[in-house]
Amino acid sequence: MWKTVIALVLTLIIIPICTYLLDVPITPEQREILNVLLAVYVVSALLCFVVSTISKNYSQVDKIWSVIPILYVWIVAWKVDFEPRILLMALLVTLWGVRLTYNFARRGGYSWRFWEGDEDYRWAELRAKKEFQGAWKWTAFNLFFISLYQMGLILLFTLPILKSTAGSPLDLTDFILATLFIALIAIEALADQQQWNFQKEKYRQLEEGIELEAPYDAGFVQNGLWSYVRHPNYAAEQAIWIVFYLFSVSATGIYINWSIAGCLLLLLLFKGSSDFSEGISERKYDEYKGYKKRVGRFLPKLGRKEREKVPV
Repeated sequence: MWKTVIALVLTLIIIPICTYLLDVPITPEQREILNVLLAVYVVSALLCFVVSTISKNYSQVDKIWSVIPILYVWIVAWKVDFEPRILLMALLVTLWGVRLTYNFARRGGYSWRFWEGDEDYRWAELRAKKEFQGAWKWTAFNLFFISLYQMGLILLFTLPILKSTAGSPLDLTDFILATLFIALIAIEALADQQQWNFQKEKYRQLEEGIELEAPYDAGFVQNGLWSYVRHPNYAAEQAIWIVFYLFSVSATGIYINWSIAGCLLLLLLFKGSSDFSEGISERKYDEYKGYKKRVGRFLPKLGRKEREKVPV
């Protein structure tokens, strides 16, 4: 586990440096804006570390995952006097953030005592591992991965908006990308709603002492979008930020520019995150291994004449 953490932290340093060196230098105006964004990043990451350490709730970054990108994009928009493309990108990120914040809130992620709220179950799973036994080990993990790494990643995947400043005029490509962005938000929302409906009904039956019937007896959702891929919400989330990166390509005409680092790192994070969560699911649910064999992780499996149907 520590090797994975160290590798991820190193990629947070190496990938941005490599992509920066391969691209044209940022302009003085972009550097000035970047300095503001970096200041916000450092303060917010350290606050997450301090609050999580004191409260023992390590989902502080989760609480602002969908909020702080909105702050970043509007800082950029304000600094460039709301250039048309930048304004469009800021509005799209705001739509994404409001939707995701709502989904997080209805699952109990927030509390009027801001340091409280439900904690992601995976942090407890990690804390129980032998690699993190000892207060200093978990504190180091909290500082370098949960706080600094994740908050740094959030900043990086929003940076295509900075790269897009002073770009070419807004054109049809941008509106196509905007349409794709909104469509992906809709797919992510549908996947989250399907999971919400499943879990709500499953726990209703459990609370009423009803013997779980299909498909709830399996314990995990396999219907709708979840019958095509195991993580349709994750797949849509990754695609959202790839599309967001493409706005910088439209603005600059440079297909591989330094702002690609964020979406590349996000792909790595979701690979690791899904590996870990699926390991937990395999231990909890007898049918999960079979589900993995017949359903792709982020993309549908090809070459199957007929998918196995799960009762609705």
